[in-house]
Parts: sequence; C-alpha cells; structure tokens
Amino acid sequence: MKKMIKLSLLAVAVTVSLTACQKDEQNAANDKVELKTFEQQSAYAIGLSMGRYINSTLSRQEELGIKLDNAVILKAVKDGLEKKAQMSDADIEKALKAYDEKVNESAKKKAEDDAKSNLAEDDAKSNLEKGKKYLDDNAKKQGVTVTKSGLQYEVEKMGTGEKPKATDIVRVHYSGTLIDGTKFDSSYDRKEPAEFPLDHVISGWTEGVQLMPVGSKFKFTLPANLAYGEQGAGSIPPNSVLVFEVELLDIVNPAK
Repeated sequence: MKKMIKLSLLAVAVTVSLTACQKDEQNAANDKVELKTFEQQSAYAIGLSMGRYINSTLSRQEELGIKLDNAVILKAVKDGLEKKAQMSDADIEKALKAYDEKVNESAKKKAEDDAKSNLAEDDAKSNLEKGKKYLDDNAKKQGVTVTKSGLQYEVEKMGTGEKPKATDIVRVHYSGTLIDGTKFDSSYDRKEPAEFPLDHVISGWTEGVQLMPVGSKFKFTLPANLAYGEQGAGSIPPNSVLVFEVELLDIVNPAK
C-alpha cells in the first residue's frame, strides 16, 4: 500500500503538471506527441493508464472528504526533479502513513454511514407495508369511519359543544402510539393539556379535530402521509401510521 501511495502521488503530480502546462501554453495544448516507436507508445500507454487510474482514485477520495492541494503537489514534483526536499525521508514516510490511515478511516466511516442509510430505507419500506396492512384491517372494524383523505376515526364519546375551525386554538388531552403500541407522546402522562392553533399541526390532526364537538373523545388512525411521512420525527420512524386518543377540552379564544 505504501509503494502504491508513493506511485499514485507521483502520477497525480505528473498529471497535474501536464494539465497546468496545457493551460499556461495554449499552443502546446493542441500538439500531439509522436507515437511511432516502441518506446513512445509504451510511455504514452503507461502514462495514460496511470492518469485514468489516478483520476478515478482522486474522485473517490474526494467523496471521502480528502482533496489534495495541486499547487503543493506541483512544488513537490519540481523539488524532486531538482533533487531538493522540504521534508526528510522520515517525515515523508510519516506523512504517507497518516495519509493511508486517513483514507482507510474515511472509507470505513462512509461504509458505516451507507449501511445505516440502507437500513433506514429498508425500515421505511417495511413500515410502509405494515402500515398499509394495519390501515386496511382497521378500516374493516365496526365503528371506524374513513374520510376521503384516508383518515380513520372512531367516536368514543360524542360531546355537545361547538366544533373548532382550522384557525382556532384548541385545548386537548391526547396520547399517541405507533401501531405496535409504542407510546411516543402523551399529555396525560405530563398531566397537562396541550394548546395549539389547529392549522399548525400535522394535517391528520387539523382534519380530525374539526370533526369533534367540544367534550368529545375520538380515536384517530393517521396514514403516514397525514402524519410525519417519509421523514419521520424524533422517535417516530419514517412512514409510520400513528394512532391517537384525543379528547377535545375546549376551543380557546385568542382574545382572552
């Protein structure tokens, strides 16, 4: 690996040097080298293969957050050709070792991040499938009403007060769970009702609570697209169907 790094660095420097020369000398940029002899063809084939390999390697390393300074590379190549050096052999060996470790560390982290991302995608897909089945089964239960949006609700207690508008501020008690029964939030547990503008919450709540006269208690089952969707939120995984027990205590008059 150490020899390969040294060779790669040199190849990069040569490639960058040629590119810089082409930019500085416009006429030379259009010239083609002679490729008639065995030596010329061999030299060009080796250089081109090396350049393509290094270009690919550098692109992958940039994805890892490692970007080499072309100006420093060019200076180092020039120093090498002139038999000068700003680093001792021991320092060069140390720098190449650190470079090797950095590449390996960055590659490992990227692999771990990719694995987590793939796992999250698998979980999101699984949640979507499980949620669909849960919604289909729940919709068949007696007492469950399904709205045009896909919101499902059950009336546990019908109140006699007014129904809120989307622009109203409401006071509610509620408990929220995932379809496996995992509780993620509860005003009951906090022993304090929640107050909020009805049009400032997830769309399933905005729609559902407007169906409730004050004094009512409903059970809502929200498809993911009426809740937190593909992104999820906090302890709520992506594509989660949510179940809420909601008790509408009052419509709060903002003037008060």
